[in-house]
Amino acid sequence: MKKLILLISIAVACSAPAPTAQEVVDKAISQAGVDKLKNGEASFTFRDIDYTYMMHGGDFIYTRTQKDSLGNQVKDVLDNEGLFRYINDTLVNLDQERQAAYTSSVNSVIYFAFLPFRLNDAAVNKSYVGEVEINGKSYNKIKVTFDAEGGGEDFEDVFYYWFDTEDYSMDYLAYSYNEEDEGTGMRFRIAYNSRKVNGVTIQDYRNLKPKVKDSVPLEQINQAYLDGKLEELSLIELEDVVINY
Repeated sequence: MKKLILLISIAVACSAPAPTAQEVVDKAISQAGVDKLKNGEASFTFRDIDYTYMMHGGDFIYTRTQKDSLGNQVKDVLDNEGLFRYINDTLVNLDQERQAAYTSSVNSVIYFAFLPFRLNDAAVNKSYVGEVEINGKSYNKIKVTFDAEGGGEDFEDVFYYWFDTEDYSMDYLAYSYNEEDEGTGMRFRIAYNSRKVNGVTIQDYRNLKPKVKDSVPLEQINQAYLDGKLEELSLIELEDVVINY
């Protein structure tokens, strides 16, 4: 009888359906506590540049403050109306190209800082790729693409995320990009220094790229990492993080 029960248990376990991408992302967002940012405020420093974040009831304000080469204070403010640049508190006119570039830059830093928070946005398309193993741990691999409407200037970028099957931590992510100044490329990020700030998970990342450009398909980049085909490009580190809600 015990052997029969064991066999039935094994059969049930083997036949368990794979989770949906939505289920994985929902659990990851809950585990990371980033859902608190729907109505919250935050600030942090990234590469000696100060950022702030505010979102309440669908209204948002992101700011980026830095010094230019002449010592002037340059402040970019991105909100529901668009991006506005101030130099020493004076609003300056921006052409369309620069406004788009600054918008993308500010939004990108905020997006990455609080992942996986924005993975339930309306323009996000998620699909479950499968369960994979990286360095002895099992992960749910999720692919993300974006609709043209609401997906931002870089809506054609493709992302992959790897969530631990046990605790749903987001330990790895990868993405492709196409920039005018850099051309096409891809990155693979490895999370480290994961910590809770007022109940919200904040992580730093090792930022890797293929050793040989265009030699690795994005969908196989996790295997390329294991095969030693990637090299470290930079570190993504957030300092002086403060979160309130």
